[in-house]
Formats: sequence, C-alpha cells, structure tokens
Amino acid sequence: MAQDQPTAQPDVEPPWSRFVALGDSFTEGVGDPDADSPGGLRGWADRFAEVLGGYSDDFSYANLAVRGKLIQQVAEEQVEAALDLRPDLISVCAGGNDVIRPGTDPDEVAARLDRIIERLGEGGATILLFTGVDVAFQPVFRSIRGKVAIFNENVRKVAQRHDCVVVDQWAIEELQDSRYWAGDRLHLNALGHHTIARAALAALNIPNDLAPLDPPPLPERNWRQARKEDVVWAREHFVPWVIRRIRQVSSGDNIEPKRPQPGVIRVARHGAAAE
Repeated sequence: MAQDQPTAQPDVEPPWSRFVALGDSFTEGVGDPDADSPGGLRGWADRFAEVLGGYSDDFSYANLAVRGKLIQQVAEEQVEAALDLRPDLISVCAGGNDVIRPGTDPDEVAARLDRIIERLGEGGATILLFTGVDVAFQPVFRSIRGKVAIFNENVRKVAQRHDCVVVDQWAIEELQDSRYWAGDRLHLNALGHHTIARAALAALNIPNDLAPLDPPPLPERNWRQARKEDVVWAREHFVPWVIRRIRQVSSGDNIEPKRPQPGVIRVARHGAAAE
C-alpha cells in the first residue's frame, strides 16, 4: 500500500494563502479518526490543507464544518464566520443532509446553496463545490438516487453561475466500493477521505504526491454473515439516525468547529499532521 506522505512541489506555488472549509460531517472528517488531529478527526480537508501547507509557511487553514448540519444552518452559522476570516480559498459541501431527508426538494436545497455561494463570492475567494456520491451501491439510499442526481445537476449550475470549481464525487468510481466507507455506511473512512483529498487537489490542478491507496482485501463471508452484519448495522447506526430525525435532534448539537481559527498545518513524519 502506498504511503500517505504528501510533498510540496518546489517549482510550482499555488496562489492561495488561507483556506476555510464549510459544511457538515463530510468536511469535519467524520469516519477518519485521528487522535493527533483537533476534535479527533482528520478528514479530506485536513489532508488537502496539509499539501497546500507544504508550499508555504504562511499558508493557514480553518475548518468550520460540523456534523449533522442542514444547509440553512450552514448559511446561518458558518458563512459570515468564514468571511470574517478573509480566506482566498473556500470549500463548501452542504445540502446532503437535506437531500437524504424524506420530502425535501433538491431544487429548493440548491437554491439555498446558490445564496450561500453568492454571499461567499463577495469576498473574491476561489470556491470549491462538491456533488453528491452516486448512492446506487447503497441499498438503503438507492431509492433517492434520482433526487441526488437532480441536486448534483443544480450544484453544477450553481458552480457555472458563480465560476466555482467542482469536485465531482458522483464520477469517482472508487466510492462505489464499501471498503472506502466507515462502519456506519454513511461516512467515508480514511481511504475515502484520502481519495477525496486527491480529487480536490486535482480539481484545482495542485501538484502533489498523494498516491492512490489500495483498499484491503474484501472479507470472505457467506450470505448469512452478510445479513447478520446488516442487522447489526441497522441497530447501531440506521435506527439511531431515524430516531434523531423523529426527535428533531442532530448529531452536531453542542459540537463546536474543530478548527475555528486559521492556523498553520503541515505534515510531520509518516504523514501525520502537526501544528
């Protein structure tokens, strides 16, 4: 397996000096635990920032994302806070928690995203957007595949309108593999977050040494074992998620952003982040 050790390219220097990430659990890094990272999570945004931090000692990074946030909460709690930090590079991945909820309108969610991007664009920063993952591989969410596809087309439209860069998760075939996902089947694991970091760097044409990582071999299991795992997953992850929806509570309640202020982030030995 390749080693996760990004190294800056000395002959090319990206134009950005301050990166601020907005969103929900995807950008917070849920599914990618790391005891040495703030909040105990690393995630794609930290990995992405580590590469950019290798180019300049002056590069700084803040992450305002909090798990469970709906797009209106991102608008109300993160947008102005991000602008106050005066970034020249912003990532926004929001709306996924809305789209997977029954009865929501992907056009309405995208309209809220458009307003967020319009406001963030006033600061002149480069803005990075994300489509949703193709959920065809996941039986629980397969029924909303069309809804996600509509939202994705709207994301592309918003990006075109505001001259944003898009990371197209729908097109990343590796994400159709369960080995890229955490045990809750809702969040990417370390391998998945590494893959997204590579995709985000590629979208911005940032030279880097992040190599593709090979997933572990698929475990051998029969039909009975697979069904037993499904039952355990439903009890430990899916049912609590449904109960939170019924009670109108969020996994992000009382959670603060893990990197509320811009700070230097760089890669130490073995690819671990150091500050």
